[in-house]
Amino acid sequence: MPVRHDDPVRATLRSIVLHPDPRTLPADPSQFVFHARLMVGPADGPGEESFDVTVCSPERLAALSSMDGIVDVRHHLVVTIDQYNEDRLRRWLTDRVSQAEGQDWHAVALQLSRIGAWEFEDYAR
Repeated sequence: MPVRHDDPVRATLRSIVLHPDPRTLPADPSQFVFHARLMVGPADGPGEESFDVTVCSPERLAALSSMDGIVDVRHHLVVTIDQYNEDRLRRWLTDRVSQAEGQDWHAVALQLSRIGAWEFEDYAR
């Protein structure tokens, strides 16, 4: 069945890569920080693009802010160490990505860029 042009485009999370592996973080678990690369594409077709987000503890964010007094937290997820669970993080990201929809992929990607840095975020359209 062909896709109608007036049907909204919906996002699907194809994969998540965590770096470094959260199980290898520093001895002080309250200072954790790692990156998550989300590979996302249209739910009804091929292709994918990357969205990068930094996952960190509130304590790590506070430590960063104490250096300069200001931290730009765009593309960050703050998770308390007692609530961190990799499966929970993956479910949250999957659910959040699946909520993005729009008239075309660009509209969807702009929504997703609120979560993570889109690989094409600063390209002229």
